[in-house]
Amino acid sequence: MIEEEDLVQIITIDFETYYDKKYSLSKLTTEEYINDTRFQVIGVGVKVNANKAEWFSGTHDEIYQWLHQFDWEHSCATAHNAMFDAAILSWHFDIRPPRWTDTLSLARAVDGIHVSNSLKAACERWKIGKKGTEVVDALGKRREDFTPEDLAQYGEYCKNDCELTIHLFAEMYREDIDDEEYEAISTTIKMFSEPVLQLDTDLLKNHLAEIIKTKKELMEKAKSNAEILQSNPKFAEALKELGVLPPMKTSARTGKETFAFAKSDKGLNDLMEHDNPKVQALVAARLGVKSTLEETRTQRLIDIAERIGALPVPLKYHAAHTGRWGGSDKVNLQNLPSRGNNVIKRAIIAPKGHTLIDADSSQIEARVLAWLSGQDDLVQAFANKEDVYKIMAGSIYDKAPEDVTKEERFVGKTTILGCGYGMGAERFRNQLRNFGVDIELELAQKIIDTYRNKYDKIKQLWKDGQHCLQTIIWKKESTFGVRSDAVFLGESGFVLPNNVLLEYPNLKQEQGDFTYRARRMEVRIYGGKVVENICQAVARCIIACQMGWISEHYKVALTVHDSLVCVVKDEEVEEARQFIEECMREAPEWAKGLPLDCESGIGKSYGECG
Repeated sequence: MIEEEDLVQIITIDFETYYDKKYSLSKLTTEEYINDTRFQVIGVGVKVNANKAEWFSGTHDEIYQWLHQFDWEHSCATAHNAMFDAAILSWHFDIRPPRWTDTLSLARAVDGIHVSNSLKAACERWKIGKKGTEVVDALGKRREDFTPEDLAQYGEYCKNDCELTIHLFAEMYREDIDDEEYEAISTTIKMFSEPVLQLDTDLLKNHLAEIIKTKKELMEKAKSNAEILQSNPKFAEALKELGVLPPMKTSARTGKETFAFAKSDKGLNDLMEHDNPKVQALVAARLGVKSTLEETRTQRLIDIAERIGALPVPLKYHAAHTGRWGGSDKVNLQNLPSRGNNVIKRAIIAPKGHTLIDADSSQIEARVLAWLSGQDDLVQAFANKEDVYKIMAGSIYDKAPEDVTKEERFVGKTTILGCGYGMGAERFRNQLRNFGVDIELELAQKIIDTYRNKYDKIKQLWKDGQHCLQTIIWKKESTFGVRSDAVFLGESGFVLPNNVLLEYPNLKQEQGDFTYRARRMEVRIYGGKVVENICQAVARCIIACQMGWISEHYKVALTVHDSLVCVVKDEEVEEARQFIEECMREAPEWAKGLPLDCESGIGKSYGECG
């Protein structure tokens, strides 16, 4: 493995490619666009260290030869939206630098996700130059359609982008940001550009056929069709024709009455027990046909497998407010069902001679919350590997932890994982209902009170969060909780342990409520929500550190929330599993005293690991 000190130069790269009104990145996913038969590189710009950027345009073979003259093996490559350039470099030109950085990813971390992070916008924000406009003239033109003069002009545009990108990187680069964050950017790019996960196309095709067959049977039994079942008004009329009033609910967003037709809506699910079998059939068809996610995702994975053979994992670095990764490119592996016999997960498989290890950080947010608040009894319980869910349930039901039933333990688990951010009794009750557990409101309130009395330091942290919001508006210095050495107050938010800001832009207070501006809308924020944001952000910082440690030895192929999926050689499974678990149980230097734990599974498929 190449060491950091062996990276002797930075190569900035920018590909200019063919596009037209029907074939572009606005119409296709990145993977579809790059692997399309229409794909063509018109030219490429390269800048090595501080040398002037170069431009080259030619046939594919000529570009291939030109690119291979550079010392990629000892370079850190950089680009704006590096996932795109890295994929072209890897899939079309067989060049895979040992390290990548990406000014788009870095901008999302440094400037936040609530502003435009295009190259043009970022350069204007950092006052480093203007992006050219020559590309407008390239619409619908293949390389052979350009005159030599046009290509030269296009080259100037491309070279300018290279100069802007490296200058932007120099401005945004901060030595106080953890090295693991830069490594996380590189790993994220390589998950896409150097895919190792494979796809079981036979399993996917059989699954798709079964989905289509099941939907057809449901519609036939209900004597209905997709047009009716997928339309709320038409489905409501169909229910009325059977003598059933459509179930209604109040929208949490608008406050207006609307149809209760979601899968989680009790009113709709209750109709599955209706005396009229025609109603049952209609509702079953609605539940089975309305959602097209599984069908479209399965088809998309089949298409990817047939184009490229492997599974490029498209993830956005720092996609969420709290810094978490997010799915992109219409392949969101972040929201695969965690329960049941998930076919998609089983279709994601290890390459020949390799095994997957899925390491999941156990209860990391609850552990971070206890540690951040100084709730030492809970921290110690985690450290001693006690069953904190049983302990909580014992306090709720006034019994010894060893006497707690399975259902009572589940209530304790939901309390520990759900009540740490100020949740009220009604919401807690509804949350339990979603899991099939129905309790009286009185008991729900008792549970809330028990949690807050038992863990008073956590309750105090909500107050600290509320106070910090006011302090941000006042532009005064303050600390946050008992771990101000790990998380402290910045000018417009909280400085996280990786030295990235958890920002609340345009924070204001009106009539006692705090709001901030996020993606053109006002978002309400309060003490408990602040604590939730910080806990998620700190947990994500920890996962990024662990990803960095692990990636020095093994291939990290996917991250989903608090888990890392690694690909290892069959003969190294036990050794690798031990090492990965040790890394996942290790807290960073700034988190001394934070007890971490993990669970891991192994298998030839992602589904087997669970």
